[in-house]
Amino acid sequence: MELSRDCEAVQIPQGTPETLPAGTRVDIAQSLGGTFTVHAPGGLFRIAGHDADALGMEPPEVPVRPQPAGDAADVKEEQVWAVLKSCFDPEIPVNIVDLGLIYSLRIEKAPSGYSKVEVKMTLTAQGCGMGGVIAQDAQEKILMIDGVEEATVEIVWDPPWHQSMITAEGRRVLGLGG
Repeated sequence: MELSRDCEAVQIPQGTPETLPAGTRVDIAQSLGGTFTVHAPGGLFRIAGHDADALGMEPPEVPVRPQPAGDAADVKEEQVWAVLKSCFDPEIPVNIVDLGLIYSLRIEKAPSGYSKVEVKMTLTAQGCGMGGVIAQDAQEKILMIDGVEEATVEIVWDPPWHQSMITAEGRRVLGLGG
């Protein structure tokens, strides 16, 4: 397909922002978590969901942050894990939880009564330029949870990631077996 208009993208794996001009021929390699990974001249690129129209597609439905009813809702750990499972490395068709990239998750009450969420995650390789993009995606999605006032997603390197950290579900998706 051809891009119908100029489109902001992030080159994979460098993580550098690029503008793909209208008329650029692209092939969609992956469409997960509300973003698109495309092959274009020059390599792989990640296109945000809000630019789906440039690909001739409908943008994914973006959840609207609900206004809390009355007192701040207690944020449950399960809610945050579910949101993190909607975040994907643009080169790998497995979410960041099942890839074993999430090392810790902490929720605490802020003085306002709302919640602060802190996540520590890693990447499959230290040289990956997409780390900031993936962490920002996770942070933005966590902030959409009712009752979350603040979210930080920190990239750490200890312990180093290894394939053994992939969950059984992730191994199934990747065809790695048991």
